[in-house]
Amino acid sequence: MWCHRLFHLQSRLQNLLKGGVTSWALQQPNFKRLFPLAIHGHHTASKSLNCAWQQHEDHFELQYANTVMRFDYVWLRDHCRSASCYNSKTHQRSLDTASVDLCIKPKTIRLDETTVFFTWPDGHVTRYDLEWLVKNSYEGQKQKIIQPRILWNAEIYQQAQVSPVDFQSFLETNEGLKKFLQNFLLYGIAFVENVPPTQEHTEKLAKRISLIRETIYGRMWYFTSDFSRGDTAYTKLALDRHTDTTYFQEPCGIQVFHCLKHEGTGGRTLLVDGFYAAEQVLQKSPEEFELLSKVPLKHEYIENVGECHNHMIGVGPVLNIYPWNKELYLIRYNNYDRAVINTIPYDVVHRWYTAHRALTIELRRPENELWVKLKPGRVLFIDNWRVLHGRESFTGYRQLCGCYLTRDDVLNTARFLGLQA
Repeated sequence: MWCHRLFHLQSRLQNLLKGGVTSWALQQPNFKRLFPLAIHGHHTASKSLNCAWQQHEDHFELQYANTVMRFDYVWLRDHCRSASCYNSKTHQRSLDTASVDLCIKPKTIRLDETTVFFTWPDGHVTRYDLEWLVKNSYEGQKQKIIQPRILWNAEIYQQAQVSPVDFQSFLETNEGLKKFLQNFLLYGIAFVENVPPTQEHTEKLAKRISLIRETIYGRMWYFTSDFSRGDTAYTKLALDRHTDTTYFQEPCGIQVFHCLKHEGTGGRTLLVDGFYAAEQVLQKSPEEFELLSKVPLKHEYIENVGECHNHMIGVGPVLNIYPWNKELYLIRYNNYDRAVINTIPYDVVHRWYTAHRALTIELRRPENELWVKLKPGRVLFIDNWRVLHGRESFTGYRQLCGCYLTRDDVLNTARFLGLQA
């Protein structure tokens, strides 16, 4: 409340000054009563009157850019960007955080038009640009979206008319690569066309944006419906919507699919934006969304086929959100691989099933299903942390190749090209 009062009083002060208030007025009792903050050193405003601050016993409070921010004094000392505390060439901290007194307080604080200065008891001066503080404050981060997205159902995606990127443009130009990554970041899926239908060219395509993540399935996988692995994917059966590798502690971030040959019918690929479905749950039943984001579950993969012997277990909630801004960043949804539910007490179990059912209903709405036909030359990239995939059953001989990509490397490539990721 003091911030609102301060700005109201400052506005009155400014009007009086414009009217010719002299220094004599500053000495009058009534002026001090009307403008008490103007005469206390620990309350001040910048000359532009767009910023105000207050020094508290255990933190510094700042109002700037329509945001009220609070900073712990240890945090302010720890994040000092002076040459002795921070290496601007390597972008790494030089200061030993453990050397900072946990009871530290600034000796003096000074504010100019764009910068706030803290002088510490040992004489060291820390300076912060006000814009930097807004960007890096907890309050600023609460208002910031980490990755912009366009949530979609089938109609929204089709009306967007997202065009695929040509193979040569993808490989040889930053413009083509950037266009592809922009599509991928916004929608969670993206296509590259005119790719020679070989495993080698598919691998070349994948390596353009990321390291290939080697898993228990190998580096590049190449499979038919021969049930060579203990997984339903290696059959001709239909697969319901799901995300892959939920049984990894960190599920694979991106997957690549390229149908090299199909001599038969069926086999269309199903794509569902899991974040769109989760948003529907949040709007209709926020308490169920919250439950799905808090209850940890086990997912499990057990395989004993031929020379393949694996037992993988991953733990995490169905919905994963950043705690500071509630932004959803990962969905684990795989009814095939969900293990026995033994991580929550009985009185939570039924509520979890109710919440899970609400999400499943949204995921299975026909209007949320995007069906595409994979064919030789058309490569599909899927954000496995967001978009669920499945397939209809098929007949005949079908060859598919693909791989998993490391999410960090894909996002790194996007940031290098100037995209927010």
